[in-house]
Amino acid sequence: MQFNSFIFFVFAALFFLGWTQFKKRNQSRWIYLTFASFLFYGWWDWRFLFLIIGSGLIDFLAGLGIVRFSKYRKIFLVLSILGNVGSLAIFKYLDFFIESVAELLGLFGLGASVHTLGIILPVGISFYTFQSMSYTIDIYRGQMKPTPHIFHFFAYLSMFPQLVAGPIVRAKDLLPQLEKNIKVDEQQRWDGFQLIVHGFFKKVVIADNLAPIVNKAFEMSTVYPSTTFWWIIMAMFAFQIYCDFSGYSDIARGLGRWMGFDFGVNFNHPYTSSSFREFWSRWHISLSSWFRDYVYIPLGGSREGRFAMYKNLWLTLLISGLWHGAAFTFIAWALCHCIYLTIEKLTDWPRHIKKIPGGKLVATLIVFMCATIAWVFFRAQSFEQAGTILLTMFRPENLAYSQFGHLIGYSGLFIFMIIIFREVYVYLFSQKPFLWARFNFGRLLDTPVRMAAMVMLIVLSLSMHGPGNQFVYFQF
Repeated sequence: MQFNSFIFFVFAALFFLGWTQFKKRNQSRWIYLTFASFLFYGWWDWRFLFLIIGSGLIDFLAGLGIVRFSKYRKIFLVLSILGNVGSLAIFKYLDFFIESVAELLGLFGLGASVHTLGIILPVGISFYTFQSMSYTIDIYRGQMKPTPHIFHFFAYLSMFPQLVAGPIVRAKDLLPQLEKNIKVDEQQRWDGFQLIVHGFFKKVVIADNLAPIVNKAFEMSTVYPSTTFWWIIMAMFAFQIYCDFSGYSDIARGLGRWMGFDFGVNFNHPYTSSSFREFWSRWHISLSSWFRDYVYIPLGGSREGRFAMYKNLWLTLLISGLWHGAAFTFIAWALCHCIYLTIEKLTDWPRHIKKIPGGKLVATLIVFMCATIAWVFFRAQSFEQAGTILLTMFRPENLAYSQFGHLIGYSGLFIFMIIIFREVYVYLFSQKPFLWARFNFGRLLDTPVRMAAMVMLIVLSLSMHGPGNQFVYFQF
């Protein structure tokens, strides 16, 4: 079930009614969370419950085996990694591999009919396998002890708010929280409410209104021959995917606050970044840090010299691209960021640009434009389409405004106005206090202004919501 569906509101209401009673004791808390999360996940297709249960059992037993049979600890770790990577390989990449081999054979004149298996991608598999795998890796490294209680483990692994699209929460962070009957105070309820309202606003008003415009542009039989058109469309997609994904994370974090848990920030205004290093410290933070800790650093990080550092950086980003989807376009998207980060490390251009007046703004615009160019590969349906769009975006003769108002119209401009309002509002509240908050009368106004803003966002979400769309990252 999706957050933006009526059935979820019914589920959430019933869950929190029971949560007040079941959360008081460890065993009842863990069992209640596990079965509620299984109901939430099984609503799509109950058969996929066997996959998450099987994957979880492998890691639960591997974690116990690493400690109890230390002589064979490497074997248990390998079994855990193979179990998780193997399930990803089968359900996410097997059909892609079959098609790729057939295309490769065709290049050598050895064409053969392609018979893919038509495997359905389980929702959230990329998230919960990484979350489960980090559990056994941290135990192997001695950074945490395994839990002996199976429902304690599954309450962590299947926690429904962040199960299908993150944030990816580490076991060493969430398992200790699950051992306490955390009393939720009024401040946590208010913080959670604000996060949930922000998340729904970003999803249903911004992302869901931008999605039809972007989708229509990419579904045209031929690429529209206008430079201005495609820069606007790609800027729209940049905000669509950001608001869609960060909206889900905000709702998940808000629900977690209401339950007494802290999932951590997953997005921190990435489009305000003035360097690509900063961008990746702000975009999908839980995944970026996961790849840093479990891929980049184990590969050697920057410990073995500059060449090794670049090699490890490229490998990590390319694996990250493949994680996003079984298509070469995702690898191309990651390759763009490999190039961006390499150039940045070689030249240190952001630092030089920031020395000039207004340099930080210029650096921020450069990062956003380059990220937008990379998004072309992420969104395009094929390499051919991506290539044609990129050529169109950089044709000077097509810079003039063209007659495409029937596609974008005033709705796109209006959505951009909402985005600007929303980003300024969040920046004022989450980054810096209002100027008047420094004075006594400002402190009196702070709470009423926040409440009025919440009411306004709720009204906008109810009155201006776009057509209901599945969250973008459900397909990853």
